[in-house]
Amino acid sequence: MSASSSYRQATNFAVFLGPALVFLLALLVAPIIVDLVVAFTDMAQTVTINEFTTKQFGKLVHASDDSWLGFELRGTFYRALSLTAVFVFLTLTIFNVTFGLILALTTTALPDRLGAFFRAVWLLPRMAPSVVYALLWIWVVDPTERGLLNQLLVHGFGMAPVNMALNHPMALIVISNGFIGASMGMLILTSSIRSIPQHLFHAARADGAGSLSVIRHVVLPALRWPLSYITVFQTLALLVSFEYIFLLMGSSRSTMTMAMLAYTKTLAPGIGSGQYAYGAAITLILIVIGMVSALLLYRLTNMKALLAKPRIEVH
Repeated sequence: MSASSSYRQATNFAVFLGPALVFLLALLVAPIIVDLVVAFTDMAQTVTINEFTTKQFGKLVHASDDSWLGFELRGTFYRALSLTAVFVFLTLTIFNVTFGLILALTTTALPDRLGAFFRAVWLLPRMAPSVVYALLWIWVVDPTERGLLNQLLVHGFGMAPVNMALNHPMALIVISNGFIGASMGMLILTSSIRSIPQHLFHAARADGAGSLSVIRHVVLPALRWPLSYITVFQTLALLVSFEYIFLLMGSSRSTMTMAMLAYTKTLAPGIGSGQYAYGAAITLILIVIGMVSALLLYRLTNMKALLAKPRIEVH
């Protein structure tokens, strides 16, 4: 290989991949390294480090002779871990995957303009500022009769008003986050459905297949990889999601997920206690959970086959 060719390759690498690598190092790798260091310190409100220690992790567990591991999770951390698992599982399965798939199937079955209109409507929650979206939800679930939900229940069905934030907090954060996640799944799956060759639909119809048979034997097999991507990506996104939870519920213990716990211990205005090392320890555990979840889902969904080189070379 000539010197000019090597120089050209190096230049192309720097021009096209250099900015991406810089952003990756600055916004992903560097914060993880900083979090790893801070988690093993005693950093607090003064933002000074007096010693390197593991006592922050001792706040999350306590020794127990009855446990075969020799330790048990403390109540606050165990509750946050459980709420995170429930929140991620329900939001992912009900909305991000299932409801997103239903929206994609129904809007692509409609005429183009009508389908585009409904997709635009479902994109409004994602495009709206988070504070505006949260305020709308606060009005909807207002525990008094002024709330939209209670107006429908009281005047429409003759039922008693309900307090969603108090009695059904998990349902509230799942639904509010799910509407946003479903719109992303809808877009990806709609694009995938549109890319299916039309002759497959014509052949299925010619063989007498009904709508459900077409969905089962033509559409769903073609959506395997998009569904796998949505599952992996949205799982990781939901693990660290706390913005809408905080705006709707504040620091309520009933919705204190791992990400919320880390935020309230460090930076939450008015309630954060500046326990930066403690918050970093929680975040480090969340990073490990995210990495393990990503690897497991990568294996379960067989994403390796999607990223494999094609068996034939197309010129």
